[in-house]
Amino acid sequence: MPEAPADLPVLNPATEELLATVHAATPEEVDRAVRRATAAQHRWAALAPADRARLLRRFAAVVDTHVEELARLEVAEAGHTLGNARWEAGNVRELLEYAAGGVERLTGRQIPVAGGIDVTFLEPLGVVAVIAPWNFPLPIAGWGSAPALAAGNAVILKPAETTPLTALRLAELALEAGLPDGLFQVLPGTGPGAGEDLVRHPGVRKVVFTGSARTGKRVMALCAEQVKPVTLELGGKSPNLVFADADLAAAAASAPMSFLDNAGQDCCARTRVLVERPVYDEFLALVEPALRAVVVGDPADPGTQMGPLISARQRERVDSYVGPDLDVVRGNAPEGPGFWYPPTLVLGARPEDPVAVEEVFGPVAVVLPFDGEEEGVRLANATPYGLSGSVWTRDGARALRVARGIAAGNLSVNSHSSVRYQTPFGGYGESGLGRELGPDALAAFTETKNVFISTEG
Repeated sequence: MPEAPADLPVLNPATEELLATVHAATPEEVDRAVRRATAAQHRWAALAPADRARLLRRFAAVVDTHVEELARLEVAEAGHTLGNARWEAGNVRELLEYAAGGVERLTGRQIPVAGGIDVTFLEPLGVVAVIAPWNFPLPIAGWGSAPALAAGNAVILKPAETTPLTALRLAELALEAGLPDGLFQVLPGTGPGAGEDLVRHPGVRKVVFTGSARTGKRVMALCAEQVKPVTLELGGKSPNLVFADADLAAAAASAPMSFLDNAGQDCCARTRVLVERPVYDEFLALVEPALRAVVVGDPADPGTQMGPLISARQRERVDSYVGPDLDVVRGNAPEGPGFWYPPTLVLGARPEDPVAVEEVFGPVAVVLPFDGEEEGVRLANATPYGLSGSVWTRDGARALRVARGIAAGNLSVNSHSSVRYQTPFGGYGESGLGRELGPDALAAFTETKNVFISTEG
């Protein structure tokens, strides 16, 4: 008999205190959950679209009454700043409302053909497994779950082992809102445990995974064994291109938080700051005081801009990229308990150094000079990732040329915005496969069925 999975300790990353111990799902529990989800999905898909939409709006309303509770839970288990956590809880509510609006608009087509009528239907897949990460446990749980439910599927959510509490509470709120029992379940566990059990289960018809590129490749390979569709949102090493004609004061003032949000544990973090050489020194003179002014501390304090890393292991990993031979500028971070790491700019790196190419996933960015538009685009594309990026210039034609030239799925001009629930999100290369969010999100959780009806006798 295999050993039962160990329970999962959940720590507060700001204090290292134990918040809870959560049961890890066994293979038998995963199988039972899939069977329950399958039965619930058949009933859910049989409901009139208006009734499914009404229940999802009710779910959104229940989440709305618990936004502060969910936000405080996110602060405690993930170390997010309070302002960010409130936005994230609100994002789940907004995404549920947005997805509910698509239920009655998920239509097929009538295609002109000879000899009859041809129509298409968008039918739900069945049971969808959503494997969420620890860096944004609450909103990313909603990214996959809300459109999958709206399209008529059941969802089993596997949260990261370090951050399961918001997901478990969300499942309770779904039942409170009246969603059918078994339709939206949460199974805590490890990736190699409950995560892999879900991916391998023949009753799971699609997997949505957010995490590292290495694990994403493993998920994709396992799904290929059953020709199972998969959406992958993986890593990033996003560029922040600052041209000489840019508003340097605005670009420098915004640069720190473009890679320090969530302590840099963000796939969209602009961790490669590429500055055109004529303004390189001027930019540094502006960005260094902005970096040092970032308030790092208690994430529950509304004045805090950056909290801790998720774990001691993650802190060690981040620090391994910042060698003693590198020229760095550092901000401040608390001492004592908590997984703290100071905001850090690396100035002495080469474009090929690991810190400039690999995803650090912490509050560390490199600043590199470039000469001209062509070299700037080449440096921006000099990683295997392609998730996000920013372009700072006053030249509108250049902004469009550079945005088209950068191989990334989400770009901003004179800003650092990446994610809106109304617009598609996803990456090129090793940043992932498929797109989430936006007006087409529901269709990604359906199969297209084509039916030809002969009109000839």
